[in-house]
Amino acid sequence: QVQLVESGGGLVQAGGSLRLSCVASGRPFDRNTMGWFRQAPGKEREFVAAITWTEITEHADSVKGRFTVARDNAKNTVYLQMNSLKPEDTAVYYCAARRSTIVTTMSGAYSYWGQGTQVTVSS
Repeated sequence: QVQLVESGGGLVQAGGSLRLSCVASGRPFDRNTMGWFRQAPGKEREFVAAITWTEITEHADSVKGRFTVARDNAKNTVYLQMNSLKPEDTAVYYCAARRSTIVTTMSGAYSYWGQGTQVTVSS
C-alpha cells in the first residue's frame, strides 16, 4: 500500500510561485512513477507532470517552461515547482503513484492518489 499526502497549495497572485509537495509512505519510491494531475470545477482531471524513479520527466504542454517536477527519494517526496502561475492554473492538484518505471500521462494508469491540495491564482 502507498499513501500520498499533498501540501503546499494556497492563494497566490498571477505571476507568483508555489511549490507543492507529496509525501509517500508504505512503499519506497524506487522503481515507481509519480504524477501530478489537476482538476478545476466542472472540468475533467488533467495531466500536469510526471517523473519516474530514474527521473525521466514529462510535462503537459500547458505548463512546460513554468512547472517542474522533481523527486527526493531520501525524503520519499515528489515536488511540483510552479512558477509564472496563471488564473487558469487554479485547480485542486493531486499527487498520484504507479508501480512502474515507465512514465505515463494517463490517470487510469496510476493506482494511488492523494486527497489533493487547492491552488488558487488570482488575476
